[in-house]
Amino acid sequence: MTPQLQQAIKLLQLSRMELLDLVRQEQEENPTLEEVTEPSGVTEPSATNIETLTASPSELKGTSDDAEAEIPPMDWRADRYSSRRKEAEEEEDRPTFENFLTKKATLSDHLLWQLRLNEFSEEERLIGALIIGNLNEDGLLQVSVEEIASQSGGDLAAVEKVIQKVQNFDPPGVAARDLRECLLLQAQQIYPQDSLVQKIIQNYLGHLAKKNYQAIAKELQVSMEEILRATRRISELDPKPGRSYSDENIPYIIPDVYVYKVGDEYVVMLNEDGLPKLRINPYYRNILKEKAQTSGAAKEYINEKIRSALWLIKSIHQRQRTIHRVAKSIVKFQREFLDKGVAYLKPMVLRNVAMDVDMHESTISRVTSNKYIHTPQGIYELKYFFNSSINTARGENIASESVKEKIREILSKENSQRPYSDQELVEILRKEDIVIARRTVTKYREMLGVLPSTQRKQII
Repeated sequence: MTPQLQQAIKLLQLSRMELLDLVRQEQEENPTLEEVTEPSGVTEPSATNIETLTASPSELKGTSDDAEAEIPPMDWRADRYSSRRKEAEEEEDRPTFENFLTKKATLSDHLLWQLRLNEFSEEERLIGALIIGNLNEDGLLQVSVEEIASQSGGDLAAVEKVIQKVQNFDPPGVAARDLRECLLLQAQQIYPQDSLVQKIIQNYLGHLAKKNYQAIAKELQVSMEEILRATRRISELDPKPGRSYSDENIPYIIPDVYVYKVGDEYVVMLNEDGLPKLRINPYYRNILKEKAQTSGAAKEYINEKIRSALWLIKSIHQRQRTIHRVAKSIVKFQREFLDKGVAYLKPMVLRNVAMDVDMHESTISRVTSNKYIHTPQGIYELKYFFNSSINTARGENIASESVKEKIREILSKENSQRPYSDQELVEILRKEDIVIARRTVTKYREMLGVLPSTQRKQII
């Protein structure tokens, strides 16, 4: 396998953002590759003409010549592939960088700021900094008192004292060592007069998790109304007090493919917005024509870089065409899903699409990795459409995702005071001719992020 072919295969499995990063890196390393940012009245020579100028066809062999669907060729030099020109025009109207630069305070910053404002000795400040430095993103302490004492050189009593002081910082519950202590710290600060809330947290978290309120009421000898009032207060506490200071960025999905319904047909279109328009730098192309003024070593270097740039452009072109073909095949197989929704998703495996587009299954797997498609039913990862089949009582096949959707619909309509058990879900699905084992229902329920029936039960 040639390095060029390896690059072409690598491009197939890259996400949109990864592809943009790779193009930027190639532009930095290859001076002959440039992105066109301004329209030019001069028509650029085609990749084939540049190929003839720089390299023989044998040097550029290695691409997989799969049978290609008849789609319009993509012009990587067209204006629609770049937004740089528009950005340049708007540059003068933008505010200065300092006017909109902001940085969200992290949990560590917030706690260290409080540490500096409070009256601590130098030893206590050192211990406090170690405590803050050993908190996880949820705000819980990850190390033992002994470890902090060993690192700071202080005794256990001094460390414990500083931990208690840090636990009084904002947000409430920070620096706790487990869930019980975290909730108890918050209850003491938010509901200092409510001893029932504190007793339940201290002694009955196990019953609380199982919603066994009657057992708690019996042991504490209080009414059910008081227990429910206390549990409502506990449910308002935050088991992860540090997450409000998380600096984690929310990833936004940009679809690679759009599917539109035009009349009775579905049209597949690639999302080319933001993709750069690439070409060979004319300066280096002209250098190759000046035979008398350029040394052989320089020409060889330029030839090599131009061949590399050409291969990248060809590989990106091939990548886009392959994504288009695969998406078009998926749309053909999943017409009912597009028309009616998830309940009509058909079972499909990689081999179905591979045979349809005359490619290898491994190629289909690479193409569908980290790629998203915008459909009339919503945005989905391409891999979403490949799922196993489940036999119905009538001998028909139904996609596993459709079964999950049915389970979700059933659970959304259940009585919150008497939620369905997994066995009851099996019986309900059987009435709809879907015969699956209880363990399969349990697996699908967990994949949907739904708790067991004992933990979904609500007592009013």
